Amino acid sequence: MDSLLEDLARPDQERWRRIERQIVRRWSQSGSASADLLLQRGRAALQSGDSDAAIAHLTALVDHAPDFAEGWNARATAYFQAGQYGPSIADIRQALRLNPAHFGALAGLGIMLEDLGYDDRALAAFEAARDIHPHRPDLQTAIDRLELRVKGNSL
Repeated sequence: MDSLLEDLARPDQERWRRIERQIVRRWSQSGSASADLLLQRGRAALQSGDSDAAIAHLTALVDHAPDFAEGWNARATAYFQAGQYGPSIADIRQALRLNPAHFGALAGLGIMLEDLGYDDRALAAFEAARDIHPHRPDLQTAIDRLELRVKGNSL
């Protein structure tokens, strides 16, 4: 995983999408067939727009595998989709405690902090995500937008 993250962070990396997929795939492997099934069911419910079912499956997952960072991140996404920012942010904190390099969790945190009006904290979250994954254009767009709000225009 360390070498994948190092490759991803290289500024001249042209294969960043492929490396990103490999990282996410690895993060999604818990080592437990039942945990992987709960993650799969939770993600399927998310894709179908059923936040309640997703939260139920993913709660069972984090209860079953509390050291599996992707379970916490997936449930954070379900809470976000349901408009429940408090529980989502709490789950992101847990995911980041277990996997500090989780650029997706950092980006999600940035989105919510910006929505809540905490522009300086959102900027820090997006910058931390960009430090790990410098190729995602959405991160740079968010950083540029927030820098204008936080730091203003220089004359």
